[in-house]
Amino acid sequence: MAQVEQSLRGRKILLIVGGGIAAYKALDLVRRLRERGAQVRAVLTPAGREFVTPLSLASLSGQPVHESLFSLTDETEMGHIELSRSADLVVVAPATADLMAKAANGLANDLASTLLLATDKKVLMAPAMNVRMWLHPATLRNVAQLRADGVLFAGPADGEMACGEFGPGRMSEPLEIVAAVEQALAGETRIPLPGDAATNSSLLKGRRVVITSGPTHEPIDPVRYIANRSSGRQGHAIALAAARAGAHVTLISGPVSIPDPAGVEMRKVETARDMLAAVDAALPADIFIGAAAVADWRVEGAADRKIKKTAAASPSLTLTENPDILAHVAAGTANRPSLVVGFAAETDHLLDHARAKLARKGCDLIVANDVGTGTGVMGGTSNTVHLVSRDGVESWPLLDKDEVARRLVERCAMLLAGSGST
Repeated sequence: MAQVEQSLRGRKILLIVGGGIAAYKALDLVRRLRERGAQVRAVLTPAGREFVTPLSLASLSGQPVHESLFSLTDETEMGHIELSRSADLVVVAPATADLMAKAANGLANDLASTLLLATDKKVLMAPAMNVRMWLHPATLRNVAQLRADGVLFAGPADGEMACGEFGPGRMSEPLEIVAAVEQALAGETRIPLPGDAATNSSLLKGRRVVITSGPTHEPIDPVRYIANRSSGRQGHAIALAAARAGAHVTLISGPVSIPDPAGVEMRKVETARDMLAAVDAALPADIFIGAAAVADWRVEGAADRKIKKTAAASPSLTLTENPDILAHVAAGTANRPSLVVGFAAETDHLLDHARAKLARKGCDLIVANDVGTGTGVMGGTSNTVHLVSRDGVESWPLLDKDEVARRLVERCAMLLAGSGST
């Protein structure tokens, strides 16, 4: 295994772990900081203790975990003052709405909030909360006050929440927070991390983006259908990322079980023909991204009653080809978007099929991914993609689908700017 660079050797980090499901990431954060040479002392709030144990934090940090403001051993020497000032950087991860509210308003009624008020060092917060809590006016006011006070922020990221909602508020990944720690200790005063909505909110400002997502269901009879194994996670993540980049987004989705992303115009459809009609109605647009797994075929003359199972013979289904939505959009004249992006989900000869699809469909970019058995892409939360264009192939590593979405939106904005489209 490759040796990790000791980029934080000798640096002292005070980590405050707030309450929330994202607290589990704090354990990996401690490990990542220590493998880079940092010394980590942890403070665990009572709410944080509901999600991770002091023993886990102590084992990973190699230091006692501090929990109470009224520890007699510590407070005979004013331990909270020593803790708050002996570190090079104070990191709060997860930074809950409650912790941020206390810090923004100077409250100090427990160890964590007292440390934040008593410290003379930089503070870096990694927020984690429900999307509605993050977007609440009170939280936005507190964040603005903390920024004005010099507090640095890592994230939050956009994505699916443990509560089932979708949007900004998810805590940044441990390695992203490590990068923010390195930047903070290097003297950066603004940390533009993936997922920080303020860093990309104008990338697609004023642009119209149409995105398809999920599968289509092609009826065989009233209870059966033909479909692809798409969860819609990637398409929905792209829609959210485009909305966060300032675009007006129309998301046309087949039947999925995931929440609608915040800030987009939703149009829900069932069949490929429904999806084509919805796409035509949503155009014109600057960008079209066809992330849906549209069924290639439908049953000709679907039954209007349930086909009964009999011992005589299996039913015979006659299939007919569905409309090719991607090729239709790419071949458009008056309404053709400046940038047309398609997806190629393949199980073999991935790049060969993707290049052929690029030429056959007439689009500008193909996002190719391997969906073969064992990849876990269909329905999963991560993806390995290759961007195939007429200029060549750009391969990305295994990434969370939200990060794939963020990068793709960023790339689309660059391509649109390079095309001179206004």
